Amino acid sequence: MKYRTLGRTGFDVSEISFGAWAIGGSWGETDDAESLAALNRSLDLGINFIDTADVYGDGRSERLIAKLRKERPDVTFYVATKAGRRLSPHNADGYNKTNLTAFIERSLKNLEVEALDVVQLHCPPTEVYYRPEVFAALDDLVQAGKIRNYGVSVEKVEEALKAIEYPNVKTVQIIFNMLRLRPAGLFFQEAQRRNIGVLARVPLASGLLTGKLRADSHFAADDHRLFNRHGESFDRGETFSGVDYAQGLEAVEAIRPLVPTGASMAQFALRWILMFDAVTCAIPGAKRPEQAEQNAAAADLPALTQAQMQAVEQIYNTYAYNEVHHRW
Repeated sequence: MKYRTLGRTGFDVSEISFGAWAIGGSWGETDDAESLAALNRSLDLGINFIDTADVYGDGRSERLIAKLRKERPDVTFYVATKAGRRLSPHNADGYNKTNLTAFIERSLKNLEVEALDVVQLHCPPTEVYYRPEVFAALDDLVQAGKIRNYGVSVEKVEEALKAIEYPNVKTVQIIFNMLRLRPAGLFFQEAQRRNIGVLARVPLASGLLTGKLRADSHFAADDHRLFNRHGESFDRGETFSGVDYAQGLEAVEAIRPLVPTGASMAQFALRWILMFDAVTCAIPGAKRPEQAEQNAAAADLPALTQAQMQAVEQIYNTYAYNEVHHRW
C-alpha cells in the first residue's frame, strides 16, 4: 500500500481507503461479523483510513469501527465521520452550534474516542457554505478538544470551492470517478494550491464501474440503487453518480476494452482516480474481506498510459458529460 498526506491534517493515509457506508446500511443486507472481517482484512493490507457517517445505519457503522479499534489496539488508523444528515428537516438553519455539538457528542460515544480525527459536514444545503458562523462553530469544537480536524463532504464543485475559502477547512470529500470528471478542473487546481486533502467518494459509481451490473440486475428494497435513482431520498448524484442507469451501462461497455489484462474493471477505475495528484485517496466500500482485498490491490497496478486517460475522457464526454457536468 502507498500513502499520501491528507492535506494539512498531517495524517499519512492509504491511497485506497475504506468507505463504511455499505456496512451501515442502504446497500442491501449486511452481516456485522462479515463487515468486521472486511475491516480487519483492510488493516492487514495497510489500509489505515476509514470514512463513515453518523447516519450510516443510524450509528451502526461507527459502532462497528469502535469494535475494530478494540480488536486491533496495536494498529494506528484514522477515522473520518460526518455530521448534519440527522437533521429533519435537513435545512441550512439546522447547521448551528447546538445541533453540531450534539451530533459530535453522539459520534464520540459511538466511536468510543475522546476526539474525532476528522469531522465532515455531510452534504449540507448550498446555503450553509455561505454562513461563516457554521465554520466558527466547528472551530469552537476544535478548541474544545472534541475534534482534531474538519472538512466538508459536498455534492457540487461550487460548494467545494466555497468551503475551502474558510481557513480551517482541511479536507473535501467529493464524487470523482470516470463518470464524474468535473472536479479535476478548477477544484483540483485550487485544492492543491491550498493543500486540501481530497477524498474521492463513489469511486465505482455505485457499482457501475465494477462492470458486473446488467440491465436486469436486481437490487434489494433497502438498496439506494433501487429507490434513489431519480433523487427520491437524497441527491441523485449519489446513485450511479447521477448518470442514467442504461446510459451508464453503455459507458461501461466502452470502458471495458481499456482494462489491462489481469486487472478487474473496478481496479482499473480506482487506479484511474489515483492518477490525479490532487486526490489523497479513493474510498471504495467493502462488505466482505475479498472485496477489501480486490480494492487494495488496485494501488499496485502500474500507472495508466496517456492513451488510456484520453480514452476515458472521451467516453465521459460521450456518455456522461451532457447529463452530469453542469449539475455537479
